[in-house]
Amino acid sequence: MTRGPSINPGVAKTLGWPRLGVTDRQIGWPDVPRETSAWTRDATGLLSTARSEGVGAESAPELEPGPAPAPPLRPPGPRRARFDVDETPLLPEPEPEPEPKPEPKTVAVSRETSGAATFPAPAETRIFVVANQKGGVGKTTSSVNLAAALALGGLSVLLIDLDPQGNASTALGIDHGPGVPGTYEVLIEGRLMADHVVDSPEAPTLKVLPATIDLAGAEIELVSMGAREGRLAHALRTYLQDHQVDYVFFDCPPSLGLLTLNALVAAREILIPIQCEYYALEGVSQLMRTIDLVKGGLNDQLQLSTVLLTMYDGRTRLAAQVADEVRLHFAEQTLPVVIPRSVRISEAPSYGQTVLTYHPDSVGAVSYLQAAQEIARRGAKESA
Repeated sequence: MTRGPSINPGVAKTLGWPRLGVTDRQIGWPDVPRETSAWTRDATGLLSTARSEGVGAESAPELEPGPAPAPPLRPPGPRRARFDVDETPLLPEPEPEPEPKPEPKTVAVSRETSGAATFPAPAETRIFVVANQKGGVGKTTSSVNLAAALALGGLSVLLIDLDPQGNASTALGIDHGPGVPGTYEVLIEGRLMADHVVDSPEAPTLKVLPATIDLAGAEIELVSMGAREGRLAHALRTYLQDHQVDYVFFDCPPSLGLLTLNALVAAREILIPIQCEYYALEGVSQLMRTIDLVKGGLNDQLQLSTVLLTMYDGRTRLAAQVADEVRLHFAEQTLPVVIPRSVRISEAPSYGQTVLTYHPDSVGAVSYLQAAQEIARRGAKESA
């Protein structure tokens, strides 16, 4: 191992600091630090530097006036490492110009602005009850969007809201605050349905019988009334005698109480929305037993005619398996169109609209239009 230069410092007795010594200029100790080994040792320059920095002003002798001194020499400072960032700020890179957005494609099945009847009308009024005691399967969403799609297709549609929450009324832009007359007055007080039916802004031929929170206590009040299961059927028959309607939809609450029972007695066909998940299959089996009980003693005309698969997620195997299972048991009733999960469908009610008018080009709107078209086609085929 190579040793450095030998040093004989001659240490002072009192301070212990090297007094005399041979300094290696490459090392720079103890005379000066390494960075100053290359400085120009000009007396004038060092003096000027000392004065400008306020160092040694008391001991420095005054210089006679003469030519202007050269600019003071500044220590270059420690050398910067190669990987340090330059102090000069870089100019920001120009943002790339946004690409032009493609024009939205026109959907061939769009009928929002068409006034002509594009759906075939049935020979007689078709009365659907949209029922499933399993909550969150898309009953209200399917009711309002199918009703709006048929109405936009030129058909006359009536939607009766039987859910005390009034979500169907909200989606169709109908006020259903406390005190608004609607389904409660028709069921409990026996008022005429024609006096409380209102027009929906979603379509010119769509009418709604709204539901309010008062309907929550209707089941308790119906218990003590005579012929409580047929009160809604009687009110609807009276309305249809003076009004021409192609389709009637009952939006039922997620239960099999007296409100749903009234709808099952008044209807002729059942539309079951089935969410593509396992729990929905259990709910269908319970509903089928209730349908059999109603057909046996209260409504012989009731039949299961339509099954609609909702909230279909094509990315999962479970959705495909549930869809195959439903089509295996209800081969003729299941519509070929499935309703996919769609953010647009969920957003539309917050604006008091259906997805057909909120975002008509979305996949959810197109799916409901196709489902409504298939329902109308089947109704016209049966009537022929």
